[in-house]
Amino acid sequence: MKRRYDNTDTVLIVGAGPTGLTTACTLLQHGVECRIVDRRKGPASEPKALILWSGALEVLKRIDAAECLVNRSLPLSGASYWSGGKRAGQVRFGSLADTAFPRPLCVPQSVTESVLYQRLLKLGGQVEWNTELTDVRLIGDSAEGSVSVTVESPGQSAPALLAPRWLVGADGTHSKVRAATGIAFQGSTYARDFLLGDGEFSGNLPKDEAQYHLTPEGVLVVVPLPGGGHRVFFDRDATGEVRPLSDDDLQELLTARGPRGWTLRSTWWRSTFRVHTRVAAAFRSGPVFLAGDAAHCHSPAGGQGLNTGVQDGFNLGWKLAAVSRGADPALLDSYEAERRPAALRALRNSDRQTKLWMLREGPKRVLRDTVLKVASATGALDRKMVPDLAQLDPGLESSPAVPGRLPAPAGKNAPAGKNARGAKSVLRPGLRLPDTRWQALSGTLSTSLHELLAAGRHTLLVLQNGACTVDGERTARQAADLAARSAVAAQTDVLLLTGRAPADEQDYSAPYARAVETGRQLTALAGPGQDPLVIYVRPDGAVGAWSSHLDLPRLADGVSVLGLAVGRAA
Repeated sequence: MKRRYDNTDTVLIVGAGPTGLTTACTLLQHGVECRIVDRRKGPASEPKALILWSGALEVLKRIDAAECLVNRSLPLSGASYWSGGKRAGQVRFGSLADTAFPRPLCVPQSVTESVLYQRLLKLGGQVEWNTELTDVRLIGDSAEGSVSVTVESPGQSAPALLAPRWLVGADGTHSKVRAATGIAFQGSTYARDFLLGDGEFSGNLPKDEAQYHLTPEGVLVVVPLPGGGHRVFFDRDATGEVRPLSDDDLQELLTARGPRGWTLRSTWWRSTFRVHTRVAAAFRSGPVFLAGDAAHCHSPAGGQGLNTGVQDGFNLGWKLAAVSRGADPALLDSYEAERRPAALRALRNSDRQTKLWMLREGPKRVLRDTVLKVASATGALDRKMVPDLAQLDPGLESSPAVPGRLPAPAGKNAPAGKNARGAKSVLRPGLRLPDTRWQALSGTLSTSLHELLAAGRHTLLVLQNGACTVDGERTARQAADLAARSAVAAQTDVLLLTGRAPADEQDYSAPYARAVETGRQLTALAGPGQDPLVIYVRPDGAVGAWSSHLDLPRLADGVSVLGLAVGRAA
């Protein structure tokens, strides 16, 4: 007999890996309760994925999990490609601008999950371990449809029937949630086995860079691990054998493909697996959403899978939280519009690298090595490959949730930023604003834009060129009033940023923060003599919309969390 629970669960998350935990932490941080279940007995102990890139680290900072991970990680200085025993190419990390994380970090997935789990507990959440999803039923296929879920755990006398408002499938590549919705998992499988081992080695192995040794027989990837040791990674013809290789087998491959003198002493983890490249045909079916490996799976090349999943979780989490608080439900339509293209980009990046590894024919190998040498010498690898892998640019220009510039009413000044110097490259819908430093005057302790945005909240920036005027104060007060009446009032910051400090004493009781920009990079967008410019910045740091006029309801109409509908203003 099934026991029916009251419909008190706004969000049910299936899967407590990095994606599910990120989703849950985001919801809780935005004040929305959720329930998370996992069929495992506890957090993962296997190291699995290793690399955290800048985009995912910024997300983890927004949920206050990044610092612990930084302290338990190994920053990587670069990656090098070797062919015929010689270095054919090199990529240097550390040159990414406008981020607190210019280098990728090597962190075993077990550590990432442990840190996220501890953050979840601190936020008041918990995971119902040893609880398995056994049935999902959709009633209606529209956004207004409903879902019922059955879960079982050994301690229950009978299966539990749940009726959450939304169901998030973060339950991996063999997702039961995805299967229940009938969403196709489109893609292919490499005709290769992939073999890895984490352990201790002797010889001159790299200390802070990843190495790719590209041989006619296959690839050897070597990555140093935090705390000592290395991971070695190989491919071979598919055999159907899933048994992990012995240490002797790994040493045989290491001798055949690596430099002389590299010797395996011992391993503490070994694995054999097949690699699939697949993306779900849809990331949503009515009240059901897919995220992480349930929505996309990748080759391990470039470390894209976990990073993409973490960003899925944050994107979905803050949107579900906003709609739970009363924002327009159409905001949820933007989840697939934003994250599926991101997953496809990540898949293409990892697929290109994997195919680079697997070149076997002589002429193609020579061409590959030549291209790597030229691209390294000219810096093209650094300029192109690193930003793509880092996933800092969210690529949201076509999203319905970033209306961009909103037109002023008749008779008002033209929207500032249209002709302002640098506006074309700085102020675009869906892009991250560049960091800028300021002197805080009141209402905030942050000293820069990115430090303010790292809190992962909604933000209204009121920019005024030059010193603060009555118009600037009035606009900031109106923006604060708008925020206070919005669905996300408790998760919204308002900041008045000016180019010069005011001459008069500040009103410290104002319902918004004040700061003076040091370099005047953003305040210049307002334009001299024009109305203050108001920019809505999403919790992920992306520009949502802006308007230079004082008619703030127009801005609210174009931003779901502030007012009415998602969509581009006419």
